Amino acid sequence: MPGAQGTHEGAGTSDGSGKPRRTRLIGGPGLLLVWLYGVMVVGAVSRSAVQIATEFDKAPLAYSLSAVAGLVYGFITYSLVRGGERARRAALVCCAAELAGVLIVGTWTLADPSAFPDATVWSDYGMGYLFIPVLLPVTAMFWLRRSRTVTS
Repeated sequence: MPGAQGTHEGAGTSDGSGKPRRTRLIGGPGLLLVWLYGVMVVGAVSRSAVQIATEFDKAPLAYSLSAVAGLVYGFITYSLVRGGERARRAALVCCAAELAGVLIVGTWTLADPSAFPDATVWSDYGMGYLFIPVLLPVTAMFWLRRSRTVTS
């Protein structure tokens, strides 16, 4: 029995094996979130890997923060694809941490530009990435809150 907005795959029902089915998180807008987070994983991880390998001494903080951003994006992508209530809650917590990171690093890069000789993914609230780093966690948190399992 599909849930509201078609985001559940038999939430709370059994598939005959006695185990409840996992809540689908990649239906509708969730699929777009997975795609966007996947793009951000590739961008942040590849950028930071090249920068760490070739010029780490130039801006170690910036390059390390970009690597952390890539790991966070990867975990959120995995959680969305995995589905289920535990994955939904884990992704929600990670999105909140991601948003906090974007806001802290974004403010830090504006308040003390000398601390960042090179940009991070989250510099200037993600301006180098069309502000997707600040918009994506807000959108994802909204979607994840709406897609939670309805208990009866």
